[in-house]
Amino acid sequence: MKLSLGPLQYYWPKEKVIEFYLAAESWPVDIVYLGEVVCAKRRELKLEDWLAIAERLTAAGKEVVLSTLILLEADSELSRLEKICNNGQYRVEANDISAVHLLDGKHKFIAGPHINSYNAGTLSILHNCGAIRWVMPFELGQSTLQRLVAEKPTSMETEVLVYGRLPLSFSARCFTARADNVPKDQCELRCISDVKGLPLQTQEGQELFTINGIQLQSGVPCNLVGEVNALKDMGVDVLRLSPEVEHMDVFVALFNEVIANQRNSDEAFEIMQDLFSQQEWCNGFWYEEAGMNWKNIQQQA
Repeated sequence: MKLSLGPLQYYWPKEKVIEFYLAAESWPVDIVYLGEVVCAKRRELKLEDWLAIAERLTAAGKEVVLSTLILLEADSELSRLEKICNNGQYRVEANDISAVHLLDGKHKFIAGPHINSYNAGTLSILHNCGAIRWVMPFELGQSTLQRLVAEKPTSMETEVLVYGRLPLSFSARCFTARADNVPKDQCELRCISDVKGLPLQTQEGQELFTINGIQLQSGVPCNLVGEVNALKDMGVDVLRLSPEVEHMDVFVALFNEVIANQRNSDEAFEIMQDLFSQQEWCNGFWYEEAGMNWKNIQQQA
């Protein structure tokens, strides 16, 4: 079983992005996904900058995958997508069916979590187009995953997000701009100030959503550290962690130790709780409940 670092969801300054991936060179992750996946207006890093980061990560022994935008709205974005799909060096994670179309029969690729891979027929079609791995859509649960792993094409790998805020929806409108009462085309890229998104709470103070530009995320991170052994038993090939601004090196190390049976999930979870004394988590989708629900690791046992 391998560990992957998913694409960065937030808009960070260029220097912070470079610093983050310089640190990741020494982390025990096997696969690193790079690129802007949320908003085409986020251009702190150009494709050439991402490729320079990719080159360093490759030299450090990581498999690099270039991720594509989830929502394309302009011809210029399609042109950028074509450049990514035809980069000639790195595999691509297709997060939109237009990317699948560009890659079909030309390059092997990864079917991202935003492709609606809900049944074995879809996985078979994607595999025939060239998909060598699929990432489970975030809203699916354990029984669906177990069925799809059993029914998918034999040579197709499976990847599951086990840590990070869950992308729930995307819109042509920008929620961050709306929060400041400005139009999207006058947003001034203000989301660069929200390094872990903008929290949205209920009137009772419960974390409900996280605003991230045109994306809505879960209010708290998903955490499946207690399910690593179950995922192993199902035959999942890759566990994905989504980049966060704090303690990412520790989370990567903990998941790596649980995978390698160097630490049990109870111990790993206790360390996570010590790092974030007030942090709440969610794993409801895994149990086929409301996604914001949480069953703690003792309840799982």
